[in-house]
Amino acid sequence: MRLPARALVALVLALVAISSAPAFAQTYDPSYPVCMQLYGGANSSGYISCSFTTMEQCRASASGRPATCTVNPFFAQAAKTTQGWRR
Repeated sequence: MRLPARALVALVLALVAISSAPAFAQTYDPSYPVCMQLYGGANSSGYISCSFTTMEQCRASASGRPATCTVNPFFAQAAKTTQGWRR
């Protein structure tokens, strides 16, 4: 009876170790306004590449691939300067 219980505990610990592997966070590069999301196949989860300055540039790179181009939600736009009243 001890052997099946130990085997079960070992199996549970192995499954927990596999499922608790560190996940990679997806980051958006705030330097570029356009991102391309590539969709992975059976062996790949895909990724997001934010390295395009125009939507046309991204679409040309995504042509023929399982990918879509989107606007970068974290693009650091140039700070707008507003002029106040001058004296």
